[in-house]
Amino acid sequence: MGYIPELSVVVLIVLLLVDYWFLFSPKNPITAQRFLAERLSNGDENNIQISIVSTYGNTVSVEIIDEIPHQFQNRNVCFYTRLQPQQQQSIHYQLRPLKRGLYNFGHILVYVNGIFSLLKKRHIIQATIDVPVYPSYLQLRQYQLMAISNRLSEAGIKKVRRFGHSMEFEQIKEYVQGDDYRTLNWQATARRGQLMVNTYSDEKSQQVYCIIDKGRIMKMPFDGLSLLDYSINASLVLSNIALMKQDKAGLVTFSDTMGTHVKADKKALQMQLIIDALYNQKTKYLETDFEKLYSHLKTKVTQRSLIVLFTNFESLSGMRRQLPYLKKIASQHLLITVFFKNTTLQQLLDANVQKVEDVFNKAIAEQFDYEKRQIVKELNIVGINTILTAPKDLTVNAINKYLEIKARNLL
Repeated sequence: MGYIPELSVVVLIVLLLVDYWFLFSPKNPITAQRFLAERLSNGDENNIQISIVSTYGNTVSVEIIDEIPHQFQNRNVCFYTRLQPQQQQSIHYQLRPLKRGLYNFGHILVYVNGIFSLLKKRHIIQATIDVPVYPSYLQLRQYQLMAISNRLSEAGIKKVRRFGHSMEFEQIKEYVQGDDYRTLNWQATARRGQLMVNTYSDEKSQQVYCIIDKGRIMKMPFDGLSLLDYSINASLVLSNIALMKQDKAGLVTFSDTMGTHVKADKKALQMQLIIDALYNQKTKYLETDFEKLYSHLKTKVTQRSLIVLFTNFESLSGMRRQLPYLKKIASQHLLITVFFKNTTLQQLLDANVQKVEDVFNKAIAEQFDYEKRQIVKELNIVGINTILTAPKDLTVNAINKYLEIKARNLL
């Protein structure tokens, strides 16, 4: 019995030596590689893949830790698996960035257990890379594919029947069955002795400007994204849809000073110009100057255009301070003012009242909701189109409004 402790120590040392020899004798027994897109899409789930191969002689248990960018505030991106000799495994996970900018991925750390799990070896795989996070190009691609395959209705895009004709006359031609009898040209019919009709071509190359407010009110977050980021993502999709409709897409940003201006055009590189312009947009903590916006549009956008203004009004008084400039813009362009519902207040409105505190909260929420609806009413009275939307529905509602305007030839 007196030899048992000494024997146990000897056995333990032997097992340690076996684990040490197994883990440290092979050269580069673990290889791993990270696969991801050249740029990440803001607000979307982006796929990340780690491919790992083991050349150890036995099956090993491994722990894999990926050093993801600090912006995600997550240090628990780790995975456990078992690798057989010469086996390759792929590990998939997703990351959802909430801010645009440059993200740095670090190393891939692989911890391998010995045969008897007495020792563990760390392998540091050099995989450092900087990846930019751009506005939601995945959303852009999704809507583009739906538009090409005529499946926009799946995303909630409504089909609007086109009314009447555009005012751009094309030619007079002989009537054939199926032509609209309302286009009959009676003078030409009398001269030719047979039915003649006017034909019209759709107006093309209309200018569509997305104008984004970068003031402090756009810093407000919903579901992790700021109102500015929702507006940027919607502007990206709307600009692409406009280009697909043969319109010219442009971009303007502003706050207390004027920011970026991308002149409306439909050239091949226009979407790349807009994406690059939206990449570095940030909110400022000052109140926006709508007078400067009006002056800028008066001098820089001389052709009547569709102006989609992404901003936010939380009170009637705030809207009324800017109303004179909105009316001036609307007198020269077709203006759509887009602002946001407070979805947190909606939860208070829908909640059941159980305590006195709930009564006060619901009364305040109803007051804010009433002011939002009054803002819509007052803007509509002076002829300004409005979209009051929840942030998550912004893109769909903006596209629907644009298609409605196209169908009704309002521009």
